[in-house]
Amino acid sequence: MRMILAALALVSMTGLAHAGEACEAKAIDKNGKPLAGAAKSSFIKKCEKTSGASACALKAVDKNGKALAGAAKNSSIKKCEKDAASAPQ
Repeated sequence: MRMILAALALVSMTGLAHAGEACEAKAIDKNGKPLAGAAKSSFIKKCEKTSGASACALKAVDKNGKALAGAAKNSSIKKCEKDAASAPQ
């Protein structure tokens, strides 16, 4: 059991490190120049947050394609995860 938990922790840390590198590579402005300072930090923080999001969180949108927020988002994610867990594999 400890080995499984250790392996999962290692995989998640590796994934986060990889996401950080990928986000840093994407940190460019509309003119193709690399971002710097606060703009770069903000971009990387947002990029890492979205790259770690579950598939259900990405599907939490309303009928017009706008992202859900608050209780509606939480409910949508919970239902999606429940449906995914009960789906035959």
